[in-house]
Amino acid sequence: MSQDILFDPMTLGNTLTLNNRIVMAPMNRSKADDNLVPTEAMAEYYARRAGTGLIITESLMISPTAQGYPNTPAIFTRAQIDGWRKVVKRVHDQGGKIFAQIWHTGRVSHPIYLNGEKPYAPSAVALSGRVPRTDDLQYGIPREMSEVEIRQMIQDFTQAAINAREAGFDGVEVHAANGYLLDQFLHWDTNRREDQWGGTEENMARILLEVLDAVTQQIPQVGLRLSPVAYLHLEHDERDRAVFDYLLPRLNQYPLAYVHTGMFEDNPYPHLGGTVTQYIRRLYDGTVIACGGYDTDSGRQTLQQGDADLIAIGRPLIANPDYIEKVRSNQPLISYSADMLDTLR
Repeated sequence: MSQDILFDPMTLGNTLTLNNRIVMAPMNRSKADDNLVPTEAMAEYYARRAGTGLIITESLMISPTAQGYPNTPAIFTRAQIDGWRKVVKRVHDQGGKIFAQIWHTGRVSHPIYLNGEKPYAPSAVALSGRVPRTDDLQYGIPREMSEVEIRQMIQDFTQAAINAREAGFDGVEVHAANGYLLDQFLHWDTNRREDQWGGTEENMARILLEVLDAVTQQIPQVGLRLSPVAYLHLEHDERDRAVFDYLLPRLNQYPLAYVHTGMFEDNPYPHLGGTVTQYIRRLYDGTVIACGGYDTDSGRQTLQQGDADLIAIGRPLIANPDYIEKVRSNQPLISYSADMLDTLR
């Protein structure tokens, strides 16, 4: 064991050895080309951060219906798969490990991205507010998904996992957090259904469990990102906790690589009896990744307390491509600023 717990190695899913406990958090950068293919600049960006124990990519769209932002990369065409193969090779050449986060935005979208069609959602409940990176477009009322569309979406997640395997990724992370489509099924604000996909904790969790049933058959290493708190693109409902009280123990039946906290700030919530990570840890027996405003000091403390096994770092890794080297040698870090989002560095 090293002196610094952040640099202790770890085995993930019994087969994948990570060199340290620091994870690169998924951060959408909207830098793909107009065909949603990753670029050479993206390959360099990820390769420079291969010193982290694990890289989790920005969200990769599973289908043309999944887009909610400009130039976010995807993994459903041959060109996209081939583009990600180049990224993965660059990371592997540097000794790194990399998972693809697979994603559908659901109602967090607009017809401008969907050939004029309304976005998919569990229920026809509008998201209020302005569409990011537009002048004045507002979110509208989405279209409630039919049974056929739900089944197709499950298949799209499955195919995305197959495509990620073909591109050489070490695993995938199913994005069921941050108010996007799978998360929308898990919260009462956005799931008003009265069929087998809503109305009870079991029904609301059904779609995610069916996605996991399918995806875990296609790729050995599958992680999951969850937001038990409705903090983004959702309104809080007291009944939400019961959904996750039901869901998290069920996840113990799955051969998951980890469960990953989906929060910008992993603060305590009275109704959860602690942070979101601590709540997940109480109910889920497997590997836990803590994410949400952590730095090296708070990350060490969280690992030492046993609240998590890995710590995901976000903005500091944008500011410091050499984050691992600087932390290991106790060098000062460059502070993050928003203008760093303009370019990949």
